[in-house]
Order: sequence, then C-alpha cells, then structure tokens
Amino acid sequence: MRVARAELSVAFVICALLAASALIYASYRLTGSFQGEVIDEALRQQYARMTFLALGFVGAAGFGSLFVVLPLLRHHDREQGKLRSLTVLLKERSKKLEAAALTDPLTGTHNRRFFDEALSQYVQEFKRIDRPLGLILIDLDHFKAINDSHGHDTGDEVLRAVAFCLFEVTRFHDVVARIGGEEFAIIAPNLAFDELRRFAEKLRHEISRVALAVGEQRLGVTASIGLALAGPEDGPGSLTKRADVNLYQAKQGGRNRVVI
Repeated sequence: MRVARAELSVAFVICALLAASALIYASYRLTGSFQGEVIDEALRQQYARMTFLALGFVGAAGFGSLFVVLPLLRHHDREQGKLRSLTVLLKERSKKLEAAALTDPLTGTHNRRFFDEALSQYVQEFKRIDRPLGLILIDLDHFKAINDSHGHDTGDEVLRAVAFCLFEVTRFHDVVARIGGEEFAIIAPNLAFDELRRFAEKLRHEISRVALAVGEQRLGVTASIGLALAGPEDGPGSLTKRADVNLYQAKQGGRNRVVI
C-alpha cells in the first residue's frame, strides 16, 4: 500500500510538471505571436493567469515531492532495510536449525541422520577413486549398568566424555557420530587394513582411560569395537552389517576389544 501511494504521488508530481511546462510553452507561443505589437489587456490577463497557473503547478509538484513523495520513499527504504535484515537473520537461523538437525544435542557429534547420508556419499566416492574406506562401530561396555547404578545424568556425562575422547583422537576428515544410545560410529577414510586396526586399538585404549569422579570413586568405561573395510561390491548397508557382526563378536569375546 505504501509503495502504491508513492507511485501515485510520483505520477502526480510528473503530471503537475508536465502541465506547468505546457502552460509555459502556451504562454510563450501566445506572447511570441504578438512580438512588436501592442498586447491588449485581455491577452495580458490571460498570459498572467497562465503564468500563475504554471507556477501553481510547479509549487504543487515541489510540495508533493517534499512532503509526500520523499517521506514515502524514506519509509520504503527503511522497510526494505528491515526486510533485508530479517532475511539475513532468517538465513542464519535456518543454517543453525539445519546444523542442529544433523547434530546429537548431548555429545555434539553428528547424529544418525548425518551419518547415514555421509556414509552413502563416502562409499560411492571412495569406490570411484579406488581408495580405502573404513567403518568403526563402538559400543560402550555395560553402559546400562552405569545408568542403573549411578543414574542417567552420570550416563550422560560418560557419553560426553567418550565423545570428547573421540574428537581428540580422530583426524579432522573423519566423521564421528552417535548412532544409538551408547553406540558411536566413525567413518575413517584412507586407512588400509593394518592402519585401521591400529587406529581402532588407539581409540579403544583412550576410551579405557576415561574416568569420571562419582562421589568418592572413579568410574571408568571400556568399549567393544567392530571394524569393516569397504570392498568393491560394498554399499553402505553391507559395510555397516559387516562392522556390526564384528562388533557383536567383540562383545561376545569378552568386550573391551577390537574385531575386524
């Protein structure tokens, strides 16, 4: 509505200026046709009326520009500025919401949704460039007993501490995600068989060093780890299944161990 009023005001100013120009031109033609002749009083009065009318149109145009058009344009600029600021704010919030949708709120790692999408892309890309791609599944041993004995708040602290440990040990291009209650996953590119095993053993060792103060005692945690290295025929599902089978064997074999 504001923009429509501004447009109408501009149209009024233009029409007033055109009318003034037409009157001035008509006055010029009128007086020019009597050059060297005596102009009678009626023509003088007509010329004066046309001149004053032209000045009136010019004044109306100036008044409209100063007190109507200019304030409306300024208001429109302010509204556009607010709209631009709001657009920037909404984009920033959208990015934050998108990031939040892909992040585990408790540990700060990626969540299952992000992991599934990333694994699919990694498998496809590393198969194309013929480079090794490893998958590491980590399950915290006897985590239910920690929750039952010490409460869920302590269990949450354990999860956060383990996540921090994983961030400290993994490389910048590894993908760390919490994919279940006490289960984490790591996509580890560019590691051959032996390198992947050593990397997983380092993870297991560092997790075993995590200790939380609970009252007067120190609460430790261990992890069982299953590994899988992507083969030429592997997709995300088959790779995850092999790693999960190895994780099960690690748990059945006594826990706190790595199976590949």
